[in-house]
Amino acid sequence: MPFTLATWNINSVRLREGLVARLMAEEQPDILCLQECKSPVEKIPVEQFRALGYTHMVARGQKGYNGVAILSKLPLEDAGSTDWANLGHARHVAARLENGVTIHNCYVPAGGDIPDREQNEKFGQKLDFLTHLRDEFHGAKPQKSILVGDLNIAPREDDVWSHKQLLKIVSHTPIEVEHLAQTQDAGAWVDVTRKDIPNGLLYSWWSYRAADWDAADKGRRLDHIWATPDISNASHSSRILRPVRGWDQPSDHVPVFATFDL
Repeated sequence: MPFTLATWNINSVRLREGLVARLMAEEQPDILCLQECKSPVEKIPVEQFRALGYTHMVARGQKGYNGVAILSKLPLEDAGSTDWANLGHARHVAARLENGVTIHNCYVPAGGDIPDREQNEKFGQKLDFLTHLRDEFHGAKPQKSILVGDLNIAPREDDVWSHKQLLKIVSHTPIEVEHLAQTQDAGAWVDVTRKDIPNGLLYSWWSYRAADWDAADKGRRLDHIWATPDISNASHSSRILRPVRGWDQPSDHVPVFATFDL
């Protein structure tokens, strides 16, 4: 039975409850993974989501920062969470569907503004987070798994508006791209979005700083859907909902979708 999954950094689920509900009503993904919920789990506004059919949720939260949630029309069970890099942040939660597929929802640290761990502790935390994630995948190769989230790295030259101009900008520096590649390789993860859309510029984030984000179009693809090789061929119909960036009081990220025939 196929299911459609979406991932979205919502930048406060309570502030943007209406946008989440709109996406649920208009697009109706079976599973919606949110990052940067900025809410304790007990304060996530689940009633409106339940009324729209999203009766299942697993989540990890904290007041005002981070936070990840998996909202689903399909039954799922909590499959735990990991505090990679021991930051004490709510940046990962996993859920298991009845068909045995495990979904990992991750929010990789943004890394601050200076791409140097000696000058910027946050950049070091980002690299350490990815290193620990890589090491875990080396130790136990994941199977029948999907990893989604705001990974805060645009790895390819056509994942940013200007490869040359962003080489020294956090999210596209060579050291970050290498760390992400090592993490991906350790689990043999397939980048589902680029499997389905192999060529061309592709973005999922546009800065709030741009006076006209659409006209400037200085985007980056920071949000990802990966799958393990045993199920990656079952994925199709990937898409990024650019128009959502133009909704009222939007997140600076937009949802990324993929469908799996499993």
